[in-house]
Amino acid sequence: MFDMDLPWWEFVARGAMVYVALLVMVRLSGRRTISQLTPFDLLVVMLLSEAVSNGLSGGDDSVSGGLIIAATLLVLNAGFGMLAANSHRMETLLDGDSLLIGRDGVFFDKVLRRNRVGESDIQQALRQADCAQHEMQCAFLEADGSITIMKRPLATDPVRT
Repeated sequence: MFDMDLPWWEFVARGAMVYVALLVMVRLSGRRTISQLTPFDLLVVMLLSEAVSNGLSGGDDSVSGGLIIAATLLVLNAGFGMLAANSHRMETLLDGDSLLIGRDGVFFDKVLRRNRVGESDIQQALRQADCAQHEMQCAFLEADGSITIMKRPLATDPVRT
């Protein structure tokens, strides 16, 4: 149960390689993969974990090996989180930036298609912001995949100083 088939450092190396590879793949797949999971997205996440499980463990079924891999993944996650928190460049690289997807009531079709944002996502964001499309000043696709709508200020609003 606790006897490992592989040396401890191989579990650490396997965990690090799989973590970094999956981080790059998820980052390259686009911001909509990260947030607002559809049933298809959830299925991909579940299958990803199954697909890399043997690569992580190298066929070892020991409790010790599993705990070493889990600790490696947690340390890597905390390390990348600290890097992102302390460096804007790393935060942008790891998490991404918000992206302008519309302005003055018009959405940019090329940008929407490139980022796989559907019409239903736009309509939902407009409803959540209580904003008609013609009242929209700007729309952003956030790094986490959510859509933020900024409503155009009304002419009757008091002037802020």
